[in-house]
Amino acid sequence: MDLKILRSFVSVATHKSFSAAARELHTVQPAISRHIGMLEADLHVTLFVRNSREVNITSAGEQLLKDAKHILALTEQAKSQVKQAQNGQVGTLRIGYLSSACLSFMASLVREYKHQYPNVHVSLFEMTASDQVSAFKDDLIDIGFSRPLPQEVVEGFTSHEIYTDRLVAVVPKYHPLWQNEEAHLQQLSNDKFILFNREEAVGLFDDVISLCKRAEFSPNIVSQPRHMQTLLTEVSAGLGIAIAPYCIRKLFHEGCYFLQLSGIEKAIPTQLQFKNTQLSATVAAFVEIVLSNKQSIKASME
Repeated sequence: MDLKILRSFVSVATHKSFSAAARELHTVQPAISRHIGMLEADLHVTLFVRNSREVNITSAGEQLLKDAKHILALTEQAKSQVKQAQNGQVGTLRIGYLSSACLSFMASLVREYKHQYPNVHVSLFEMTASDQVSAFKDDLIDIGFSRPLPQEVVEGFTSHEIYTDRLVAVVPKYHPLWQNEEAHLQQLSNDKFILFNREEAVGLFDDVISLCKRAEFSPNIVSQPRHMQTLLTEVSAGLGIAIAPYCIRKLFHEGCYFLQLSGIEKAIPTQLQFKNTQLSATVAAFVEIVLSNKQSIKASME
């Protein structure tokens, strides 16, 4: 049952005229008659009763008309949706992100994206860096906002640096240095350390340990929370001090004070990442929006 033939049938049924159908479809009347004849032969039914004055549709034709209109409508809908999918206007987008690194700008990025692509379903997943690597492997996310990927997987991804953070010391109120703007790491050597869990961010943990060794001491680690908000809460409660990215100040941090670390220039990049094999139209559109906002994101995180 050819779509072209169905269109001829619907046009004849609508206009009750072979000549009018031919005019509407920009063809000749014999072609319309041939289409109807082929359709009747294929279905083994009479669709129209013809005489010299008029064309009347049969009961079989009435039933086919309902179905034919539905089929043609679905065809047009499918064409439209295919074009929208190609342009990234429909589909799904799953985003994994580090909340501490992205809290201040993620909502505005998604809002801008949804304004341009309202029919794309967006899902947000708060994930640590290690969680995102696993989620990419299991095809659970399309885009990640995270730290640089481990060397063993980085080859299969495209990464764009969004902004570069720095390490700071986080101390509680009334710590001997709490009113200072900066501190030397050596000045913290006798403090209890709260470090973000190594399993969640291997690079960050190892960097802090390495910096402490360069300052000629081994940190007394009393806690390794798995959430940055917990880390800040523990510092505020006076359980110890922390060395962490400055971006965590965007979380609730009452009672915490952030000190620059003198002589330490360790860069902490936040990157946008996606698999090279999964650059769908929805992903490409979101990446374009992120990159167009990169300067404003950098400014907000300074």
